[in-house]
Amino acid sequence: MHIIAEIGVNWDGDFELAKQLMIMAKNAGCDSVKFQSFEEKMIKDHLQHERLIKSAISKKNISQIDQLSKSIGIEWFCTPMFPEAVEFLNPYVKKFKIRELDGRSILQNSSTPLFEKIMQTKKPILISAENSPRNSKFFDNPRIQWLYCVPKYPCALKELNFKNFTDFDGFSNHCNKIEGPIRAAKLGTKIIEVHITLDKTKPFLDNDVSFDYNELQELVKQVRKLKK
Repeated sequence: MHIIAEIGVNWDGDFELAKQLMIMAKNAGCDSVKFQSFEEKMIKDHLQHERLIKSAISKKNISQIDQLSKSIGIEWFCTPMFPEAVEFLNPYVKKFKIRELDGRSILQNSSTPLFEKIMQTKKPILISAENSPRNSKFFDNPRIQWLYCVPKYPCALKELNFKNFTDFDGFSNHCNKIEGPIRAAKLGTKIIEVHITLDKTKPFLDNDVSFDYNELQELVKQVRKLKK
């Protein structure tokens, strides 16, 4: 079982917060942490766009993020949302993640410049999808692992549908309760991805779908127990 702690935008571009979140993930027993890379024009209409862009992995901050992960001893990787990001991420990461929105075309057997750029790296790819990928021509690609994901923030437990879960390799969580990923673990998932936060009482942007340290630690404890 590989457990990914999604730091995402909850570090606010503050390297001390990023460090604390990485330490939190490692201490809780996670295997890796994940960030996001997007362009300012992609979030220009968001009410918090000035704050959001600070948390995007860029050419300016990537080296420091990499150094932090090495000093703490936890792998980091990223979800690129535009092709150019793949180029500056590639020297630093061992794999890539494609978000559910960008994975829809792949489900429909279409390619995109982003997907093509990632494929050129020859590295493993995680793809989030709400619907079964079984009919995609990329379903059996050995480099691709599919994560079941309901793209709602937050997603209620009752909205999870594990009917076709055997078609997926993992679970990308947007529920605000640890029962969601625990259900996935009981069904034999190989990968669990969850958002994390340092403090639920503070206004971090993804807090509605994030777990704090106590929740994360309990989640890791329970799913590791299931795999023994």
